[in-house]
Amino acid sequence: MTSAITVTGLRKSFGDQVVLDNLDLTVAGGTVFSLLGANGAGKTTTVKILSTLLRPDAGDVRVAGHDVTRDADAVRAAIGVTGQFSAVDNLLTGEENLRLMADLHHLGRRDGRRKATELLEQFGLTDAGGKAVSTYSGGMRRRLDLAMTLVGSPQVIFLDEPTTGLDPRSRRDMWQIVRDLVAGGVTIFLTTQYLEEADELADRIAVLAGGRLVAEGTADELKRRIPGGHVRLRFAEQRSHDKAVRVLGQTAPDGDALALRVPSDGSVRSLKALIDQLEAHSLEVGELSVHTPDLDDVFLALTDDKVAIA
Repeated sequence: MTSAITVTGLRKSFGDQVVLDNLDLTVAGGTVFSLLGANGAGKTTTVKILSTLLRPDAGDVRVAGHDVTRDADAVRAAIGVTGQFSAVDNLLTGEENLRLMADLHHLGRRDGRRKATELLEQFGLTDAGGKAVSTYSGGMRRRLDLAMTLVGSPQVIFLDEPTTGLDPRSRRDMWQIVRDLVAGGVTIFLTTQYLEEADELADRIAVLAGGRLVAEGTADELKRRIPGGHVRLRFAEQRSHDKAVRVLGQTAPDGDALALRVPSDGSVRSLKALIDQLEAHSLEVGELSVHTPDLDDVFLALTDDKVAIA
C-alpha cells in the first residue's frame, strides 16, 4: 500500500521545551492509524503540523505526497480535519451548514446542493436536514460535523477524539461511519482518549511519550509486549490437573480447583508449543482460553517510565 503520511525526523520545540523529538511515522493509505499518548505527549502538536497549522522545526513531513511546508496548499486540498468539538453553526440547518462548506470549497450551486443531499443521506440526516442544528442530538451533530469535512472529498481525515461525549449507540454509529470511509479508500488519522476505540478501529497504533515514539504496531502486537498474558487451562479431573502442574513448569492457580494459568504472550507460536507439550504428556484439557492484557494495560505501561517493557 502507498503511504498517505510519511514523517521522518520530525522535531518541534516551544522555547526550551522539546515537544517532538525526532519522530518517525508512516501511515499506509486506506487505513486507520491511531496516535495515543498522555496529555502533553505531543499528539496535538503532531496533528497541527500534519494539517499545516504549525511549521516543524526540522524533519521531512509529507501528507498525501505533498510536503507540509513547501506544498501546504496542496496538503490542505487533500485533507479534512474534524476537531474534538463540533464546528457546526447552530443557527443554520444541517443542509445549510453543508452548502456553506460547499461554497467555501468553491463548488457551484448545483454541485453544492447535490453534495449536501448525498452527504445528508450517507450520514442518516436526510429527515433532519431542514431543521436547525440547535435541535440536533450530540450524535447527530458529530455526524454532521464529519459530513462537512467530507464536502471537499479529502484523501486523509484527521479525527481528534471524534466520539467524546457520545452515548454508546452514537459512538458505535460513528465507528461504522469510519469503517465505511476507510472501505472507500480514505485514510483516517485518529487521536482518542478511548482506548477501546483505538482497539476497535485502528489498523496500527503508535504511542507517544515525552515527544518520542515509544511503541508502534497492531493492537495485538502491542498487547503481547506487556507482562500478564496467560493461557487458562481447565482439566476434567484432578489427576490431569496435578500432572500438568508437574510437567508444565511455571503455572499458577486460577480460582478453580481444576484450573491453571500458564504464562503466554498470546502468540500462535507459544500456543502451539503449549498444545504440543500437553499432547506429548497425554494431558486432556476440558477448556482452553487465551488471555492477553488489554490496551489500557499497554497504554499505562508504555507511558510509565518506571515500568519495564519487553
